[in-house]
Amino acid sequence: MADINFKEVTLIVSVVAACYWNSLFCGFVFDDVSAILDNKDLHPSTPLKTLFQNDFWGTPMSEERSHKSYRPLTVLTFRLNYLLSELKPMSYHLLNTVFHAVVSVVFLKVCRLFLDKRSSVIAALLFAVHPIHTEAVTGVVGRAELLSSVFFLAAFLSYTKSKGPDNSIVWTPIALTVLLVAVATLCKEQGITVVGICCVYEVFVAQGLHFAVVVCSGRAVSPREGKHPTFYAADINKTHCPDVQYLTTRRDQSPSYSVTTSSVYKAFDNPAAVSPTPTRQLTFNYLLPVNAWLLLNPSELCCDWTMGTIPLIESFLDVRNLATFAFFCFLGALGIFSLRYPGDSSKTVLMALCLMALPFIPASNLFFPVGFVVAERVLYVPSMGFCILVAHGWQKISNKSVLKKLSWVCLSMVILTHALKTLHRNWDWESEYTLFMSALKLVNKNNAKLWNNVGHALENEKNFEKALKYFLQATHVQPGCRIIDDIGAHMNVGRTYKNLNRTKEAEESYMLAKSLMPQIIPGKKYAARIAPNHLNVYINLANLIRANESRLEEADQLYRQAISMRPDFKQAYISRGELLLKMNKPLKAKDAYLKALELDRNNADLWYNLAIVYIELKEPNEALKNFNRALELNPRHKLALFNSAILMQESGEVKLRPEARKRLLNYINEEPQDANGYFNLGMLAMDDKKDSEAEAWMKKAIKLQPDFRSALFNLALLYSQTAKELKALPILEELLRYYPDHTKGLILKGDILMNQKKDIPGAKKCFEKILEMDPTNVQGKHNLCVVHFEERELLKAERCLVETLALAPHEEYIQRHLSIVRDKISSSGIVAQPLSPVDKTSGTQERDELPSEDVKENISESRPPQIIKTNDNGNSKSNKQSTENADQDAPHKTTKDIKEIEKKRVAALKRLEEIERILNGE
Repeated sequence: MADINFKEVTLIVSVVAACYWNSLFCGFVFDDVSAILDNKDLHPSTPLKTLFQNDFWGTPMSEERSHKSYRPLTVLTFRLNYLLSELKPMSYHLLNTVFHAVVSVVFLKVCRLFLDKRSSVIAALLFAVHPIHTEAVTGVVGRAELLSSVFFLAAFLSYTKSKGPDNSIVWTPIALTVLLVAVATLCKEQGITVVGICCVYEVFVAQGLHFAVVVCSGRAVSPREGKHPTFYAADINKTHCPDVQYLTTRRDQSPSYSVTTSSVYKAFDNPAAVSPTPTRQLTFNYLLPVNAWLLLNPSELCCDWTMGTIPLIESFLDVRNLATFAFFCFLGALGIFSLRYPGDSSKTVLMALCLMALPFIPASNLFFPVGFVVAERVLYVPSMGFCILVAHGWQKISNKSVLKKLSWVCLSMVILTHALKTLHRNWDWESEYTLFMSALKLVNKNNAKLWNNVGHALENEKNFEKALKYFLQATHVQPGCRIIDDIGAHMNVGRTYKNLNRTKEAEESYMLAKSLMPQIIPGKKYAARIAPNHLNVYINLANLIRANESRLEEADQLYRQAISMRPDFKQAYISRGELLLKMNKPLKAKDAYLKALELDRNNADLWYNLAIVYIELKEPNEALKNFNRALELNPRHKLALFNSAILMQESGEVKLRPEARKRLLNYINEEPQDANGYFNLGMLAMDDKKDSEAEAWMKKAIKLQPDFRSALFNLALLYSQTAKELKALPILEELLRYYPDHTKGLILKGDILMNQKKDIPGAKKCFEKILEMDPTNVQGKHNLCVVHFEERELLKAERCLVETLALAPHEEYIQRHLSIVRDKISSSGIVAQPLSPVDKTSGTQERDELPSEDVKENISESRPPQIIKTNDNGNSKSNKQSTENADQDAPHKTTKDIKEIEKKRVAALKRLEEIERILNGE
């Protein structure tokens, strides 16, 4: 085997870069969403051991809904990408391109085993540019194919070095082969098939045998002969034992091991899998020439070949059976040539056929059905055998002088057109819309799944009207086919109607989807007969109707029905918990969340929601424990950081304030554009009497959200408390520009105008504005009385105080002020107004409702705790957490607020005494 040189490596890498440079500008599409965007195994907060417990999509292998595709090493590389660039797709695509270049170079080295130098370069070039690889290279999830192929080829190359002089065994390469096979299989399951390649290589290449000798050897190892030849013993020792032992171990560790896409098959994913004989056999055999044709002529490529893309072959008279017959005849001819006749050419053909066939067997549907009809990505390794065959055939033709020039022209055209097709095909993977539309335009319009996926892409762009047309088409696209009852399509229609606020049509669509659910058969387990995602129809329907307060019980019944069908349906417990809170049944909501936690104790959102339930149950200590549990699982859980900090602040415990501040600082690191975090840091600083720090945080909150009511008011209040009343005025003006009816702001402004600016008319307008909005506002009314007194309108002041006393007959300070005013009237010779009966009622409690009095707005008003709606709906692309910025007066005050009120009460009393001294002195 000749070594490859630097020029050849440079050529291969350059060609790969030229073909796939535009893939760097593609996003996450199709399966990338589930494997990358929605996969928590990529996050640094997820323990590494979890990668070896979950499937490729982040679902525990033990769960029934698990895909059962076990590829932890591939997920580990995704995690590396996440550490480098989080969810920026360019780094993911770049690493895929690098892996494809590595595979192409290693493949060149493999080709040198069977082809001459020139032909091996041609085979590697053809492999590097072949358009069939765009799904594996440009689709990020195709990395499983790329990684597995690297170790697949490395294992084979290692095995080729296991033969020593005199047919002896070299054990180091064999041990390395076993290790590399294990690594390849942990990248993708098909990596195990390299064992078969090694077996064929050992028998027909390393030992130089052909079919006739193998038959004779088979007779020699029969029981009556009693022994086997030396070469076969070596083959057993080197090939069979180590790798078969690994395969057995792999199977025992994962009983569900297969390449299936789901533990529950759906008819529209692979219709032939649920078809009767002979339809199933005829269709599956026809898929072999279909895949071969894609390698030979990759002009029409499609990301999804399910449903009606390839119609079923239901009769022996179907003309497509001729393609199947011709394919098997051609394959048989190549097989006979490679096995019967000795020589290097037959060995090359044999190894090429093995590379094409053996890695493809797990996805062929011939031995067990898989969850797809055709998948271009699984042709990544088989295409290596195809490229070797083409290069070998070209070598034979080009050796003939008559056809030499023509062979070079044809070869150049093939490589050039393939490279251009690959470059163009990459743009199809730019977004989900471009990907699925290219399939509808170029390949077929009979695939309902494609119509659904185009609808999803439009839905993500908030183009619901156009998405609805595609979803509706998906429910009718299968002509005369039983697959027309696609539950998921009707669910998509219902969800889109809901987004368009057409609730009646949405409910009808959900009801139709619900009616298509399999009926319960006595004695048979229902869970095994339904795709888990289809049960979301109950969740979606319940979520829709619970918007109507009169139908809450009906919604609860739907949740309970879903739970009765699948007791492990976690999302049903979560949604029911939300509903029970809405129905003011926090104890039952608690039970629902505890049940969900039994199914998934590592879900931080569930612990957070349970904390909210404990807040509703008035158990703040338990709530804080559950917030802490959520943060143990996910230290960057934004809502848990925020609401636990607020809970600590409201507890009034000084020792908890440093931790509350730390969590709020972590929160603003996660959400730097959320003004609520800065506002509450400001409130904490006000509690700690750190006035300059509080001012800075409040200003940051206002910068991010100029109309932040609580931040504006509390900044003004902070200025007024620190003898900076004049700086408070422009802040109050801004507050009242956004919220002209802000009562506290009007009172504070009137107080500053009257006592600091001596602007009596301005203060009067503020208090009159309050009374226009609320004529019974005692504080505003009393302060207006003081304004009348300052204006020397004693009779107006008297009448005003009489009216105020009628509103608050037990307020002693109002009676005292009324007495002062009447004394002033008497000394001035003005006839006083007769006292009303209410004036003679003495109050016993003095309140701090004077112009100078106000209390900072409560911390909790900035954001009430919100339940996270954890969504396991397969139709959803991502889970979203919603919070509310509620800027309304809080009904309760913290311990700190009460202390502030007491301090202001003392200041108000002193103010009253000062006013009385002034009045009596006059």
